[in-house]
Amino acid sequence: MTIQYFSKNGILLPLSDATIPLENIAYQYGFGVYETLKVRNKILYFAKQHIERLLQSATIIDLKHIFTPLKINLHIQEVVQKNSVENCNIKILLIGGKEAEDACLFILPLAPLFPDKKLYSGGATVETVQYERFLPNAKTLNMLRSYLYYTKTSRQGHYDMLFLDNKGNVLEGSRTNFFVIKGTTLTTPPKEKVLEGVTRQTVIATAKKSGFVVKEETIPFSKLGNFDGAFLTCTNAKIIPLIQIDDLKFPEIPSKLKELMQIYNKFLEVSKGIFTE
Repeated sequence: MTIQYFSKNGILLPLSDATIPLENIAYQYGFGVYETLKVRNKILYFAKQHIERLLQSATIIDLKHIFTPLKINLHIQEVVQKNSVENCNIKILLIGGKEAEDACLFILPLAPLFPDKKLYSGGATVETVQYERFLPNAKTLNMLRSYLYYTKTSRQGHYDMLFLDNKGNVLEGSRTNFFVIKGTTLTTPPKEKVLEGVTRQTVIATAKKSGFVVKEETIPFSKLGNFDGAFLTCTNAKIIPLIQIDDLKFPEIPSKLKELMQIYNKFLEVSKGIFTE
């Protein structure tokens, strides 16, 4: 895959110019928000939802800027078309400044990330740690602890680190949303307490249309054994089933979860990157 161009404030530039000045205090202090979109087979997925979340994150941290959803979408499309790639990730960085006019919008394509295919059939393992993200509804550049936890657990062969609140309830992964399943009922932590992923949104909507019941409820770690199984969702991986959380092992991937995975894959094929509830 060859990537040649990125966008800075709506201007297409050579990738070699994708730099940030060392004196940029806003970037040094993490005063910024970001999104990662997916291009699959030349189709850009769910740009509207990602842009909405980017701007919501900016509002939460009081990051002023001059960019509109329409302009951001246009700039994303320009980057995708100019680079003419079939599969890639699109990273959007919105970095704040002293005034709204000083904010910078960077849009750049990156090499796509694909999970090991064995995870879909064999399931993944995760560890847990007590940690609650600051401003959980905002996708900010303040990712150090998440990065450290993810790096630690991945070195030990696990897919992700799950975060628990101070009462022992499961919240989310370092880069994923969390679900449990029992029969045809899915349960996921309330969106007020986590970063509401775009894949989370589309999985919930798709599941409901396919006859599943979806609940947003607190999920105590101590009660996980009462469910048939569990899974994670994220942009890069779609739905990843879990076979082990710490010492808790699920005997198999539930048949209804396998069915949901097939339904969601079909939804991605027919949606053509557009999602409307």
